[in-house]
Amino acid sequence: MTVEGAEQLTLAGLTPRKRRRRAPAEHTPADQAPIAQVVLEVQALHLGQTFDYLIDEKDSDAAQPGVLVRVRFGGRRVNGIIWGRTTASSTPRSSLRYIERVLSPDVLVPKSMRDDIALIADAYGGTRANILRFAVPPRVAKVEAEQRLAASFRRPVGSGMSAAPRPSEERQQASTSPAASGFAGRGTTPDGSPIDAHGFSVAPMVRKGTEQGYQRVVANYGDAHVLYEGLIGKQFRSFVFDSLPGAQEWQRNMAWMVAAALTAGKCAVVELPTMREVEDLLPMLRNYGLTPFMPSPSGGWAGDVAILNAETMPAADRYRAYLAVALGQVKVVIGTRAVAYAPVEGPALFAILEDAAYQNMDGMMPYPQARGVMRLRAKAHGGVFVAMANARSAQSHWETAGPHTVETPVSGYSTAIHPLASPLKDATPWVRWLNREELSRLADPTIGARVPHTAVRILSKALESGPVLLSIPQDSISETLSCATCHGQARCARCAGPLQLPADRTDSTPRCQWCGAPAMNWTCPACHHDRMRVIRVGATGTAEELAGLFRGVPVVVSSKARGLVTNVPSQPMIVIATPGFEPRVRPVDGTRRPEGYEYRAVAILDAWTSLYALGVDARLDTLTAWMRAVSLCAPRSRGGSALILGETDPAIAQSLMIWDSRILAAKDMEERAETGMPPTVAAACVWGRRDAVMTLMQRVGALGGDWALCGELPGMLGPVPIAQPDTVDARELEATADRVKAVVRVPQSERAALALRLRRETARHVAAREPGELRFRVDPKDLI
Repeated sequence: MTVEGAEQLTLAGLTPRKRRRRAPAEHTPADQAPIAQVVLEVQALHLGQTFDYLIDEKDSDAAQPGVLVRVRFGGRRVNGIIWGRTTASSTPRSSLRYIERVLSPDVLVPKSMRDDIALIADAYGGTRANILRFAVPPRVAKVEAEQRLAASFRRPVGSGMSAAPRPSEERQQASTSPAASGFAGRGTTPDGSPIDAHGFSVAPMVRKGTEQGYQRVVANYGDAHVLYEGLIGKQFRSFVFDSLPGAQEWQRNMAWMVAAALTAGKCAVVELPTMREVEDLLPMLRNYGLTPFMPSPSGGWAGDVAILNAETMPAADRYRAYLAVALGQVKVVIGTRAVAYAPVEGPALFAILEDAAYQNMDGMMPYPQARGVMRLRAKAHGGVFVAMANARSAQSHWETAGPHTVETPVSGYSTAIHPLASPLKDATPWVRWLNREELSRLADPTIGARVPHTAVRILSKALESGPVLLSIPQDSISETLSCATCHGQARCARCAGPLQLPADRTDSTPRCQWCGAPAMNWTCPACHHDRMRVIRVGATGTAEELAGLFRGVPVVVSSKARGLVTNVPSQPMIVIATPGFEPRVRPVDGTRRPEGYEYRAVAILDAWTSLYALGVDARLDTLTAWMRAVSLCAPRSRGGSALILGETDPAIAQSLMIWDSRILAAKDMEERAETGMPPTVAAACVWGRRDAVMTLMQRVGALGGDWALCGELPGMLGPVPIAQPDTVDARELEATADRVKAVVRVPQSERAALALRLRRETARHVAAREPGELRFRVDPKDLI
């Protein structure tokens, strides 16, 4: 029985809380272009398009393309970047929401940067949101006001003198448009330096240093004048720069290129493998009068060179440096791979050091490579791209083959800049390869020792005048297979990939790590024997062993396990370092003479481990590490010597002894052409659950489609079983147990289509909620 009008009783104090309903906000659409096309900070591949939102009239002035906004999407608030504004939308007006808030008063992503991000996303098969998380650092609101104020003043690049402030109306325009944030007038600074259309001038010190540097570069490198013409010209040019050895050689060359670009009114972006190289380059830039962007004694931040680093920089410092570049406050930006996305405007120098380094690849989808990103941007900006290295990568060597080189979004023809013969001979240490054959010729009684008697004698002589560097492999243990007779690495007869025993040891048949083919009836191509042996490589106890050979000599160890030693004094001592952890030599008496920054001798220990390194670029990585160590040694004209102790690939040893990495690069290219490996073809790794991977391969045409063959070679390699990721929970193992990896290969002319097909079909997999992990990576560093 119910009583009409009855009311449920409640206990005192437990009355349901009545929520006051807010009246819906009143909105008035903007008069001009009321629709904002927003790229949301959502990483899902199938949500890579722009989404339309209405702009309120009160936000119309602030909601410009490139600013950061907050919107409603899928029941939650997310951030996004306005990509453009338009007058109409394909979405019904009744379904459109209004932008809730404009977060950034400044344009964080200028027009040219938005265009670059779209090109990068297409080149690597990702979305614009994928690239935005690499390019734009997290916002720090308190930094914005000080940067807008600092951007309203200009001073000559390379001097501490400030130019006159811009008129108020120009200052207001600069706060909303980085493209127009420069000084619009003409004239000179108080010291007579001309002011360009962007409000910058170049101090006389920079111009004078550029002229002096040009004379030095022309005297040491062939076709250096072509490089200089490219740096000051107005057309896109691409160069591959093979550097001379020397403790400060690459820094001098890079600083000169930056200064030359500045004198031509260009910005300069320099990507370096680690922050150690950043610290090495800064002193050379100071020699040109270029100072780091840092707190000024008079308040605020000032300087010529901004540093960008996504790993170790505090969030506020990174955001401040990013804004300084976006607002046009600085024209030079250096750093690690985050610098590849620096928001520079107009023609610029995009230079990268050691383009084949592992640090150059981003670790999240779509895994773009810094080299490809910077070359793509240089071409889009009509600027200059320079790939500088001690050891030329296979990609760089492929690009120097001639003007007929296939153009892709991230590669194409490049002009080679190589040292001249006479300067090269003078700058190179005396490099000797002490393998078994050479030690037998010298009648050394300690053949087979880790450090033979001949090496001990040479190193002892060098220790009389300064420090000695001993480079050892990483302190880790890995396992591979080699021929039991000639000790050469066992490789697959199908694709030349390294062979390895299955991890679970349930099957004793070795399998290829690249294509997964079993090595049935294997024979060594060198000696034709059919037996293999397991090789375990590593380096431990080196310090104790050398302490017995060189009694009374101080020993310093620098490695990842023991810690980095940044600098050592220029005095007798033994320095043991793993690749990338070599301490820099610093003078003890304050002298600036070159010998104060050099090792007297460098020795490469355990060279035989290079025979068993895995990966497509294994030999290149070995030569790069050895050249980096030997480049710190004094030249032969000052008594410097370098030793290779142990067996290694003759192409590696010869490239190091005469300092010509083209020898190894040419051999690599020949072998890659035979086996269909990048860069002779374009390739992508696909991994995930087996059924998802095989379905994707079928959909993109690598199984029974137009890409089933790459020339005369199979379009697909694999699939190969791979280990579970470290983040997998025990509850997920059953669903992800069958995890595999495969490689798809296509001609270089089809590289752009490969990235787009992989993106489309992976997005289809995600949108349809098909089961199983599925990921891909275009232009992988390694196929393993």
